Amino acid sequence: MKSLLRSAVLLTVATGLAACPVQAGAATHQPAAEGHPYVQLAHPQPVREAARVEAVEFFSYDCVHSQQLEQPLQDWARRHQADVALRRVPAVWPGSPGEQGQQGLARLYYALDGLGEVERLQSAVYRSVRESREDLRSEEAATAWAVRQGVDEGAFRSAYRSAGTDRQVSEAAELLRRYEIDELPSVVVQGRYRTSPTAAGGVREMPAVLDRLVEQG
Repeated sequence: MKSLLRSAVLLTVATGLAACPVQAGAATHQPAAEGHPYVQLAHPQPVREAARVEAVEFFSYDCVHSQQLEQPLQDWARRHQADVALRRVPAVWPGSPGEQGQQGLARLYYALDGLGEVERLQSAVYRSVRESREDLRSEEAATAWAVRQGVDEGAFRSAYRSAGTDRQVSEAAELLRRYEIDELPSVVVQGRYRTSPTAAGGVREMPAVLDRLVEQG
């Protein structure tokens, strides 16, 4: 059943109908085994924090499934704030037709993150992009949106244009490759185990899978 679902996802991408971007030709050599709603990375990645388990979410503001995961993931992260460090990576697929727009949305995310506004505004960005169909891929549009949310214009523009944001946007594409991401949203735990809607059996099932992965470390 899971293999059929993955095939359906890839088919909709190929025909331009998928809501969430999936990297064309992404490796699927580590399919989730029966009874294991996650895959093990072929090349485990180092974690940034030793004191807590690391969870890395790969998402896109224009992905309906990423939006559906947002509130459950926030709730999950609050429950695990003592033992889990959650960080997010916006999807940038190098060489894809939408790469420039993806970079714009990634820059918006990293600007908000640099200002400490992600927790307050992450859901609001999803609503604006997914439900109100606002195009926030340019600096001017992103700045106007941020100001409406109560963010200082000068501070936002400075964060948006910063060298740190430049570096993070450039790194995002490399991180998708290193973490072997082939579906959004995906969450990688401790640099080794990756789950996604296809592997877990749906977005709603992902927090329970993440609980399991945190327990096994």
